[in-house]
Amino acid sequence: MLFFKKPKITLAELIPDNYVDIHSHLLPGIDDGATDENHSLLLVNRLRELGFSQFITTPHVLPGVYNNTTEDIKDKEKLIASFYKDQGVLNPFSAAAEYLMDNVFLDRLATDPLLTLKDNHVLVEMSYINPPLQLKEIIFEIQMQGYKPVLAHPERYLFYHKAFDEYQKLKKAGCLFQLNLLSVTGYYGKAVLEIAKKLLDKNLIDFTGSDTHHERHIEFYKQSVRLKETEMIAFKNALQKNALFKLK
Repeated sequence: MLFFKKPKITLAELIPDNYVDIHSHLLPGIDDGATDENHSLLLVNRLRELGFSQFITTPHVLPGVYNNTTEDIKDKEKLIASFYKDQGVLNPFSAAAEYLMDNVFLDRLATDPLLTLKDNHVLVEMSYINPPLQLKEIIFEIQMQGYKPVLAHPERYLFYHKAFDEYQKLKKAGCLFQLNLLSVTGYYGKAVLEIAKKLLDKNLIDFTGSDTHHERHIEFYKQSVRLKETEMIAFKNALQKNALFKLK
């Protein structure tokens, strides 16, 4: 008797039509993402072939490394919109930011309006080395200012991998979670994959994002998704929830 293995599903096959990406680095020359306008256009066209329709692109605001201000980001957004218009391409962008939560961010939060994904949702991240000492205070202040914190790629913070209850605490504190799409292929390694699976299994993931910086990220969409049935259901649900951020 012959037994046939169930064909593996690639990440590209799971991207829904008109997918809204809420985490990318497609504004050119502003962080470690797209290097120039043509590179930005190349990345966008490649992603559109996969089903992406709109991009809320989120350059880093990382003091000492990428000292981007709201004005810097909005100016770059205008320039790229003009470039896309000249190319005869409908501009698919809205610019927000990916804010590093630290002391500087607390000061910014108290004095300047933040760039949001849509409405009051703001994308935040932590250092990959350790969480900020004042994390609870920051999350509280974000909400006191009327924002909803969306934590970028929680599965990539290795310091929480052996302290999974910290994820539960963050959720209870009001954090929403955005999973990186490539995490379910093993792109970031086995440890990140296993935590991504567990977060999905526990229904802790709210949204997804590509976190695209370069072509190598896009190439990995050809890889198989390494999820069990229940994890796959949660992943598909999270993909669909990104419709909340659809641009006008």
